[in-house]
Amino acid sequence: MPEPTDAEQAAFEAGIKFGALYHQFAGTPVSPDSADSLATAMAESIENQPFCTNVEVRPHEDRIERAIAGLDPLGDDAPTDSSSDAESTASDAESTAGDATDEADYTELTGTLFDAKIEIEREGVAVRAEMATAGDYPLMSIADVQRD
Repeated sequence: MPEPTDAEQAAFEAGIKFGALYHQFAGTPVSPDSADSLATAMAESIENQPFCTNVEVRPHEDRIERAIAGLDPLGDDAPTDSSSDAESTASDAESTAGDATDEADYTELTGTLFDAKIEIEREGVAVRAEMATAGDYPLMSIADVQRD
């Protein structure tokens, strides 16, 4: 079996970094006020890993605000609650009136609320990988591979 090429190994490293970036922070409470500091923490934690030369995390504050408001963060104005029965929705609202969740001014971080770029250099190969929302899914991909 042939050894992996330097480019394959560098791409693997990018995948490992994205797995850590996404799954380490998914579910973290985030608000428009905390989005930039969370993005910085995410980037700096991943930059500590071997071969990583640059990490950029860009939160979408407009999407975060929409998620907090109970709307689809990607722009569909339908509430994210799947209840469609008006009576059921009204009784649910009455039963949770005064609940702490009514006061929440944050949402949980998901991949649709931020974009990211990771750059890896290993053995003369530079790989740039990116994550951006494609449809309603945070798609991670290799954007560029350069060899010395």
